Amino acid sequence: MSQLNPTAPATVAPVSIPVRELAPWALFAALLAVVVTYFVGAEQGAFSLISGSDVHEWVHDGRHLLGFPCH
Repeated sequence: MSQLNPTAPATVAPVSIPVRELAPWALFAALLAVVVTYFVGAEQGAFSLISGSDVHEWVHDGRHLLGFPCH
């Protein structure tokens, strides 16, 4: 069984993530965040895209949690 030397500094090599590989995922996450914010904050209001109250009922508690008034 080997023993670790507690005084020796641990060497950790930094991981390089190319921006070209990260950009599509960041764009997807931003678009998804905008869509979720729209459905929680604005759907069933003045800018309603879907008729009925189903979307409002599904996101009602999340709407209050995030501070969006709805009634």
